[in-house]
Amino acid sequence: MPRIDLRARLLGGEVVGVVSGHHSTDMVDWMGQFRPDAIWMECEHGPGNWEEIADFSRACDLWGCASIVRVMSGDAATITRTLDRGASGVVVPHVNSRAQAQAVATASRFGPLGLRGMFGSRRSYGVSDPQSDANDEIVTIVLIEETGAIANLDEILKVDGIDVFFVAPSDLAQTMGHTGNPGHPEVQATIDLALAKIRDAGRVPGTLVTDSNRDRYLDLGVRFVMTSWLPWVQSGLRLFQDTLRARNSDRS
Repeated sequence: MPRIDLRARLLGGEVVGVVSGHHSTDMVDWMGQFRPDAIWMECEHGPGNWEEIADFSRACDLWGCASIVRVMSGDAATITRTLDRGASGVVVPHVNSRAQAQAVATASRFGPLGLRGMFGSRRSYGVSDPQSDANDEIVTIVLIEETGAIANLDEILKVDGIDVFFVAPSDLAQTMGHTGNPGHPEVQATIDLALAKIRDAGRVPGTLVTDSNRDRYLDLGVRFVMTSWLPWVQSGLRLFQDTLRARNSDRS
């Protein structure tokens, strides 16, 4: 079973990049040649099912990149089954309190660090001490995406066993009264303050980035940067179509 070193790299102070979008195993294979640090599978809003999580994580394993799955909720059964299907990391939405963050940490790791349900799963095959390996390897990410999480962030940051505190702009904007406008100055100021607080607490901040704001967030100390490949396709396709339309316009 290949070792996935994403968590070790984060703990060592590195910046890691995570690519999201509409993923199939074929897409993972195509992206794998470029050696992304991690690929994000969307199971809160996307169509991913339990069987697809297993195949998605296998495809990521083949390329040595982490398989990060956003689950639909933070209940222990959902986290356990996602990890049992082979994911090397989970993203848990709507974590608004220290107790919720602690529940995520407890469900994500075996004893003595947690109480993840005892089951080998495919990641234990050929591994002499699978529980210790899983505790070392699994990346646990919580989403800071509501005003309640911002208000309780100091307490949430005290929870051991959470590897990344990911400030999610769109849901945060909605709970701040700016639905559909994460670029609102009040939202942006709140994001920046939260990321700085996470960084200054010695924890790993994460957030969504684009090509236009990536460097600014890296300068703020964000070390878990997630982006989508869909805007790259969009910009390329628009350029392609605009070029053809311009040619047709010149003929008329």
